[in-house]
Amino acid sequence: MITHIVLFKLTDPTTENIAATRNKLLSMDGKIDQLRHLEVGVDVIRSERSYDIALTTRFDSLEELQAYQIHPYHAGEIVPHMKGVSSSTVVVDYES
Repeated sequence: MITHIVLFKLTDPTTENIAATRNKLLSMDGKIDQLRHLEVGVDVIRSERSYDIALTTRFDSLEELQAYQIHPYHAGEIVPHMKGVSSSTVVVDYES
């Protein structure tokens, strides 16, 4: 199992923008066959060093993660949206 975690710091972290971005990420559910788990969390502490949104996804294999990266919905809808609203992202991928 491969876990893929992405943290997003939004350019404009208003409550409305955070909610809209969370919903955009959750819209992947049911559209990308490779996704075995999809979770989107919103930061509750809101400190200066906090990121605004966490995306946690899981895949059966590294190959499935790679297929997700180029999936038309992810690459064509999600990635452009996230690039447009994020000022910073960090990622970690690990095997469990």
